[in-house]
Amino acid sequence: MDDMLYCIKLVDDSDNFDLAAEMLAALELDSSSYEDKENKRVYHTVYAADPETARANLAALKAAVEEWKEFGVRISALEPFELKKEDWAEVWKKYFNVIPISEKLVIKPSWLSVEPKPGLAVVELDPGMSFGTGQHATTYYCLKTIDRLAGKEGVRSMLDAGCGSGILSIAAALLGYDPVDAFDNDPDAVRIAAENLERNNIRNVVPFVGDAEVWQGSHQYDLVCANILGHLLVRFRRNIASWVRPGGYLTLAGILSTEFDGVAEAFTPLGFEELDRETLREWTSGLFVRKS
Repeated sequence: MDDMLYCIKLVDDSDNFDLAAEMLAALELDSSSYEDKENKRVYHTVYAADPETARANLAALKAAVEEWKEFGVRISALEPFELKKEDWAEVWKKYFNVIPISEKLVIKPSWLSVEPKPGLAVVELDPGMSFGTGQHATTYYCLKTIDRLAGKEGVRSMLDAGCGSGILSIAAALLGYDPVDAFDNDPDAVRIAAENLERNNIRNVVPFVGDAEVWQGSHQYDLVCANILGHLLVRFRRNIASWVRPGGYLTLAGILSTEFDGVAEAFTPLGFEELDRETLREWTSGLFVRKS
């Protein structure tokens, strides 16, 4: 068995953090990102399990970098390198810190400790191939919304649509939501989410493979977090709306700021009223309530 990862590092000099990450998502490449805050630079790393896939990834990246220049993507270097799988976690440790969401919720990697306090929920999540550690603006907003609504009268059940690493499901379960359901259309993401849930000693949440276009839950939810790309939110809006009970809440995330008004307007005729929105870098997320 090959114990190497075949990687490509992208040195990102774009004006905002997320454009190149969006490009990588569009290419459906396994990748991770970190921000060098001191030098104001972002690095993305694309992974492959074999040299042939790595060569194909490099060719695809070179073409995409040229195409995405008109959107503001500025990649100053593409650097192929090899890395032993067992060394991967060590490479990333210095770039991740404890992420405080509120006085009730923090996210931490396994190699750092948090002082235990009564009422503090600690989500332990390491960076991995299914990236989702709370650093991305859209994930951060969803975490804040879950925290904000935790314990609110009439808010108990939660659906994590597009669960990725499972971070939202873990946070919701630790903050007392029950039941919590989760799905993603990527089987690898579902597998990793299940592993992360187990690591956090959460046994009553079982993520599964599903598609937002057709998925139907067994009941409607008090809170739905749909962290899905903006054009998919619009395309699947009627099915997404059906997941939310009358009087329940819907968080829409994963939306470029230039697209958010259009997404919000698509849900208005379905009975949703916007309560809040927040823009972080080039991303805007929002909280909606389904009118009774």
